[in-house]
Amino acid sequence: MRIVYLGSSGFAAAVLEELAAGPHRPLLVITPPDRPRGRGRKLAPPPAAAAAAGLGIELMQTADVNEPESRRRLLATGVEVGVVCAFGQLIGAELLAAIELLNLHPSLLPRWRGAAPIERAIMAGDEVTGACVMRVTAGLDAGPVAARESTPIGAAEDYGSLAGRLAGIGARLLAGTLDLRATGTLELVDQAAAGLTYAERIGPAERRIDPGAEARAEALRIWALTPHIGAFVELAGGSRLGVRDPVVRASGPAPGELASAGDALVLGCRAGALEIGSVQPPGRRWMSAGDYLRGHGLPAAAEP
Repeated sequence: MRIVYLGSSGFAAAVLEELAAGPHRPLLVITPPDRPRGRGRKLAPPPAAAAAAGLGIELMQTADVNEPESRRRLLATGVEVGVVCAFGQLIGAELLAAIELLNLHPSLLPRWRGAAPIERAIMAGDEVTGACVMRVTAGLDAGPVAARESTPIGAAEDYGSLAGRLAGIGARLLAGTLDLRATGTLELVDQAAAGLTYAERIGPAERRIDPGAEARAEALRIWALTPHIGAFVELAGGSRLGVRDPVVRASGPAPGELASAGDALVLGCRAGALEIGSVQPPGRRWMSAGDYLRGHGLPAAAEP
């Protein structure tokens, strides 16, 4: 089959690499344009664009896949099926009418429709998540499902680990779905009406650790945002200390206070405390909390 792949993120890049290694290698990859990234704000391609270049697959970058020239170029490929994965653009009615589109979504739909399903599943403390392949319709992640598979979320599993596993599951589901589509035996099942939740995009304010919350909830926040977005503790003076590798303690300093316990940096929360394993001072590399304390001393946290 003639397949076009529409994706953007690191998750989409990982799925593309696995899909391209099998019989359903896309003939064209479509991504958004390059944009400024990192501290230097230099232009860089989306991860899926970099993956396409490395795989030697033709690449088209567009700010709007629905605009006439982008749509013309896509349809000129003679595409039979479009595969959508973490693309970041809504597909308009004209494209939906012109080609069949299958979307890989990393959640057990209808739970966590939307932009940040992996992060939201971790932040909510879900014990199980998964991936679904569905047909793209006008509703947000609302189309009928062709395949699904669940996987447990580890007790201290972060986004990087879970996303990597879901990418492997998703690529396998996509390959199986495309096999069925090629033989005309693909079956679709409408999503259940019950259990619908939305995974809103992660906002900048959600990166800040809130010592007025329970330590367990803030540990979930850190795991959900590691390593791609990043959580931080706000220090006195307004600087930010990046934090990773939390351990939940039953007790610790007063809420909002930082303390040292040997090589550990401990943040007091409303219920319990967070022992922080790794930190990133402003403009510096990641380091163990012990190395940070030896080189910088104990910082003062901002007022909660």
